[in-house]
Amino acid sequence: MNRFPAPDRKPSRPTPPTTARAYPAELSRNLRVECVSRLAPSPAIRVVADATVGEAVAALRSGPAGCLLVTAAGRLVGIFTERDLLTRVLAAGRSLASPLRAVMTPDPVTVAPHDPIRTAVRRMQKGGYRHLPVIDEENRPVGVVSAHHILHYLVEHFPAIVFNQPPTGQSFPASPEGA
Repeated sequence: MNRFPAPDRKPSRPTPPTTARAYPAELSRNLRVECVSRLAPSPAIRVVADATVGEAVAALRSGPAGCLLVTAAGRLVGIFTERDLLTRVLAAGRSLASPLRAVMTPDPVTVAPHDPIRTAVRRMQKGGYRHLPVIDEENRPVGVVSAHHILHYLVEHFPAIVFNQPPTGQSFPASPEGA
């Protein structure tokens, strides 16, 4: 008896639904109630606004961050992302000696540590951002929330659904794997 059903054969038992609708009320409530600080934002990698693009690239390469928070007098004035490097520097043929102020995204959209997670998700979705600076009351950067943080938060709510999904719904291996 083959342990793996043929690809054209339907399973004998109905499979339970594996949609994210299993606990929508709990997730919706948590997105409204839990704060951005619950996401454990990454430490902010800062660079001063008077730096060059080359210095910013060196700072990006020094750590696992996908963005830098640009500051002046300790306050957030911009963000420099990998996307900015590709579109505003490399694609435009600019020199790495160019001033960072010329290629950064000024006045980025931000969140505060006490803002609901839902606010961060909406701002990221609306603007198409992968990173949001987290700032305190005095506009000083305290961290960065990324799409990666949001994804991990969602996986915490639906671990069985996320980790048990087959690559496609009705595909089965042609032969047993392993020895």
